[in-house]
Amino acid sequence: MEHFYWSLIIILFIVSFVGLVYPIIPSVLFLIAGFLLYGFVFTFDEFNWLFWVIQGLFVVLLFGADYLANMIGVKKFGGSKAGIWGSTIGIILGPFVIPVFGILIGPFLGAIIAEFAVNKKEWKEAVKIGFGSVIGFISSVVTKGIIQIIMIVYFFLVI
Repeated sequence: MEHFYWSLIIILFIVSFVGLVYPIIPSVLFLIAGFLLYGFVFTFDEFNWLFWVIQGLFVVLLFGADYLANMIGVKKFGGSKAGIWGSTIGIILGPFVIPVFGILIGPFLGAIIAEFAVNKKEWKEAVKIGFGSVIGFISSVVTKGIIQIIMIVYFFLVI
């Protein structure tokens, strides 16, 4: 039975990484679910207050990395708040509208459409902002992936 529970914990951790590419999946909830499942099935003894504080800080970093990377990517390429919002909406809708490639095309098109519609940007400038949103998204995925790996490694070090 122990193997079954460990398999579930590992599956929860894997799903958290799928959430990096499909933002509709709340990665952090699957990570925490893995920690909690371990605690309920095996023991919470190893999880002292320091463990939860450190993991909580990593959760804050995950949310911050997501927002900041998108914002910096769009702003660095001349975008506005409209571009950031368009990119964010594109990240969420893209995978559903255009399976597989929608995760990259969505924020790109979202930023372009928002800059066109709200700020009346020229095509060339809007496309540049769209590329910035994709760079921001990819940076976010890499950063969040590193943070999640650190969270999981810390979990295994503690137990």
